[in-house]
Amino acid sequence: MIALLLSIVASTFIFVVFKLFDRFRVNTFNAIVVNYVAAGSCGLIAFEDDVSISAMTSSSWFYFAALLGVLFIVVFNLMALTTQRSGLSVVSVATKMSVVIPVVFGLWYYKESLGFLKATGILLALVAVYLVSVKGHSAVKISRTNLILPLLVFLGSGIIDTSIKYLENTYVGTNEVPLFSATIFLAAAVIGIGAIVVQAMRGKFHLNVKNIVGGIVLGIPNYFSVYFLVQALRSDILESSGIFTVNNVAIVMTSTLVGIIAFRENLMLKNWIGIALAIVSIFLIAANTL
Repeated sequence: MIALLLSIVASTFIFVVFKLFDRFRVNTFNAIVVNYVAAGSCGLIAFEDDVSISAMTSSSWFYFAALLGVLFIVVFNLMALTTQRSGLSVVSVATKMSVVIPVVFGLWYYKESLGFLKATGILLALVAVYLVSVKGHSAVKISRTNLILPLLVFLGSGIIDTSIKYLENTYVGTNEVPLFSATIFLAAAVIGIGAIVVQAMRGKFHLNVKNIVGGIVLGIPNYFSVYFLVQALRSDILESSGIFTVNNVAIVMTSTLVGIIAFRENLMLKNWIGIALAIVSIFLIAANTL
């Protein structure tokens, strides 16, 4: 339970950092690249044994983790593009609704249980995520020409969560979790640095201390959000379908509450209903294990 709570706290802190990026005018992409370097470094530091490049690359999970890192930064750019074309609410809903993919995978591949309480909790969680994520007076609207972008965000986010579960369960040893997490982030960092080099060659990149500091501050909780999620998946408190659902809906709920308290965000009635449903869904999923 502690690992799951710490993953939720770390992910909520990521939300706070992103909000501060707007306030301090931090270049999001550049900070994201630094964030991946910082997160990867956290993993290397946390790894108890000596770090060997040859040993790392020869690990059974190395190439899967590297591909996952590439997917990390690809999905991030898709999220940015979707935000520009369809709005923040569309991105938020597509990202959070992607929890369906790892949940279905857990039920199908690992033959996890699906009692009445758990099924009801998962359905309520999806409704809660939608109600909390959608801000403003109108529902989420997506033009047909831009439909592919949120769909790709949905699939990419879901594949990332599903892959983390599969890899940690199949290939990653108990003491390899920090190194596994580090590899994911460093692979994303390599792609990001390559993009920055291209920008620099075109004269479009300027080194800014704010971006570096912002990236480091973001990278530390980003690492621990993944690290503690993996540890939660390895615990016996809930099956993976329950872990992903509770983790996802709790992040949405706590991030929204932090937005109210720290950033004085105003919520509509449907957002409050979503928070209430989120709480009920967590209790129903947890009750399924009792």
